[in-house]
Amino acid sequence: MTTSPTVRRRRIARELRQLREDAGMTLDVAARQLDMSKSNLSRIENAQIGVRPRDVRAALALYEVTGPDAEVLIEIARDARQRGWWQSYSDVLPEWFEFYVGLEAEATTLRTYEAEAVPGLLQTEAYAREVFRRTAGEEGLERKVAARLRRQEVLRRESPVELSVVLNEAVLRRPVGGPAVMADQLHHMTTAARSPNVTIQVLPFGAGGHPAMSAPYVILNFPDAADASVVYLDNLTMGLALEEAGHVRGYSLVHEELCRMALDPADSVARLEETARHFA
Repeated sequence: MTTSPTVRRRRIARELRQLREDAGMTLDVAARQLDMSKSNLSRIENAQIGVRPRDVRAALALYEVTGPDAEVLIEIARDARQRGWWQSYSDVLPEWFEFYVGLEAEATTLRTYEAEAVPGLLQTEAYAREVFRRTAGEEGLERKVAARLRRQEVLRRESPVELSVVLNEAVLRRPVGGPAVMADQLHHMTTAARSPNVTIQVLPFGAGGHPAMSAPYVILNFPDAADASVVYLDNLTMGLALEEAGHVRGYSLVHEELCRMALDPADSVARLEETARHFA
């Protein structure tokens, strides 16, 4: 499994914040002791910027954390300084989406609802190209497609991510790229749905109103219990990571309800095949 520097940076940020609070220090006091600005320490603790291992060592000394516990955190800080493959696509991936890809790279489970388009992890090359063309124009098009296809390796690695997808039926009916591209995309999803780590369920029009009508989402879980689950939301220009347990629990309940309302996996595959024949 990929060791993601994004996940490590998030872990060290949370640990440093908790240790400071346990030591009874305010941001102001800790920042002065560490000879850095309050804003810089705040950004470190919120995983907005990275932190050097030597600065982690200084913070741990300040918070009176020593021995093996300190060395583990310093090693995490070193891992957080590594580069993820997605950073080589920084010319076409906005920073807020690089953060998501870094989380996705180490996730063990992904649960998602999509209302308008096939999720990126299940897109064919031709479908992805048309989506980018329609939403972002021609600039950097092939690099964006390449990055999207590279992300899909999480489905094929030695310990693949467990993917649970609920798709609005509209995703199946909208001929993105034309009938031939859409037929191929539907066949691709049919094949993917037969993989043991991928579950696709179609939410039919007949299901009526549902609890995710206002917000597609992705819920990410990680292999280490120390890395809390995340709900990720995005649009054309920004992304938002919700990390509070209440948010994750709420979206998890929504996903469970959507799975109950949607066609079961076998009937969903049948719907995919039926729709593919329509476009063929």
